[in-house]
Amino acid sequence: MNQAHLNHHNRIYRLGCCSSKDRFALYWNIDIIVPKVLFLNYMAEVTLQTTYDEDQPNEVAYKRGAKYKQTKARKADYDNSRDSKKSRNDETPTVALADDGSKEIRLPKKKVAVMVGYCGTGYHGMQYNPPNPTIEAALFDAFVKAGAISKANSTDLKKNGFMRAARTDKGVHAGGNVISLKLIIEDSSIREKINDILPPSIRVWSINRVNKAFDSRKLCSSRWYEYLLPTYSLIGPKPGSYLYQEVEQSKEELPNVLDDDEESVQFWKSFEKTVKATFTEQELQEIVEYTPPSREAFDESNDLYQKVKQYKKIENSHRRAYRVSESKLNKFRSSLEQYLGHHNFHNFTLGKDFKDPSACRFIKEVTVSEPFVIGDMKTEWVSIKIHGQSFMLHQIRKMISMATLITRCGCPISRISQAYGPQKINIPKAPALGLLLEFPVYDGYNKRLEEFGYEPINFSKYQRDIDSFKMVHIYDKIYKEEVDENVFNAFFSYIDAFSQVTGAQGDETKIDNPIKVQKSIFDFLTARGIPTIEQNAEKENHDAPSVTTAMPTENNNTESVAETNNETGSS
Repeated sequence: MNQAHLNHHNRIYRLGCCSSKDRFALYWNIDIIVPKVLFLNYMAEVTLQTTYDEDQPNEVAYKRGAKYKQTKARKADYDNSRDSKKSRNDETPTVALADDGSKEIRLPKKKVAVMVGYCGTGYHGMQYNPPNPTIEAALFDAFVKAGAISKANSTDLKKNGFMRAARTDKGVHAGGNVISLKLIIEDSSIREKINDILPPSIRVWSINRVNKAFDSRKLCSSRWYEYLLPTYSLIGPKPGSYLYQEVEQSKEELPNVLDDDEESVQFWKSFEKTVKATFTEQELQEIVEYTPPSREAFDESNDLYQKVKQYKKIENSHRRAYRVSESKLNKFRSSLEQYLGHHNFHNFTLGKDFKDPSACRFIKEVTVSEPFVIGDMKTEWVSIKIHGQSFMLHQIRKMISMATLITRCGCPISRISQAYGPQKINIPKAPALGLLLEFPVYDGYNKRLEEFGYEPINFSKYQRDIDSFKMVHIYDKIYKEEVDENVFNAFFSYIDAFSQVTGAQGDETKIDNPIKVQKSIFDFLTARGIPTIEQNAEKENHDAPSVTTAMPTENNNTESVAETNNETGSS
């Protein structure tokens, strides 16, 4: 073959490597002439082949993708010979250097699901957040000290594929939670060694082998939470407080909207009778007007301070002696049932807009126990259990708070359904003290685990140990802290006295004297309620100047409420 033919074949080879757009330009620069028919046939063959190659990723590109890695992991789960084919990274012991420069033998790691329980008191939530003490930090440290994680991997949770099923907030407890990661579990007593290192308030219930693709958060089908609430939280606002005055004033403006709460009326009359028998009218006035001095000027032996302390003690004793009626408890149950199903919970979390699809969540079941009395102070409690697919930040605490406030203010239970609408309202979050994660549920994925030959993730096998742990390290601490700190009394007293206003613009009764009309931030708990979508649309069609110059009608007053709540949502 002469040089011309060699050049021809090289050009033809280059044709197959370039795009179809440049092939004609490249071909006509060839030094020799080839038959036109041969060229056209070759072009058709190369074009078809190249089109297929461009549309589909080659094997190298495919193996770089996450889908291939996940498929490979799942194939390994079904491979019965996986124990005989040991990979170098996971199965063969190697020598590695730790961060301090020392050598250690790196033992094989296995993907596991660690079932844990903990008391959240004293911790800044579940998630690793240095330098703050967290549950994950305590667990990770125990894993390293027990030898379940090598020193070479002891500085980063990501190296071990660390993931939790539920990320609990600061002070929130868990009877059961699940962590997925890779651990060294060659030692049959590794769980006992880990528990010996952990504090008594954190326990590991089990360490289960799982398949390589297991993710404790993504594969969790639903979660159970429990909230413990003292029933005195359902007593109506204290007479004379800001919220009480707003509720009573709204009843005069819009009668027959809120319920008459004779039970709360009788409770406060009984308390008033006791304090009037204990203090004079002047002493009561001084107690109401008392303002705590600065820490430097504070004197515990001060006579007025001692009277204030005695006054609060009487109030607390009356609250703890309260026993909820069947009708009020049923109202509370009906309020919580409004959460069942699929709803937009954008008002029950932070940083979510009404149009954000991630604000929609599905609640599967809600139960409220019969009241039970416990503790030395004989306080009455109820246990609320909520079962949902997933929950957002502060969602459960805001759900409990909203249902409680609806009950104690006598609002219609439909007020909760209205909160799913686009109007922003400021729902306070109930204390973290009463909240605990019962356990995550893996009903769907447990079937897959059994197919892989692994044990399903089920907390019922350890229920006796979990119940004993919850009674000592969770329930007793909740009851004791409530008595010592009066957490729920302080929270609802703060809500009753909260007088911050929104500063929304509205109209006065006189056209020539428009002023800023301010509404309570908890106006949605009064008879005025939550503005409707139509009222919001009407508000959006008017700018601020037009609102201040509008005619003083009843509709304008409604618009001012809508503006008030919008300001509240953005604050």
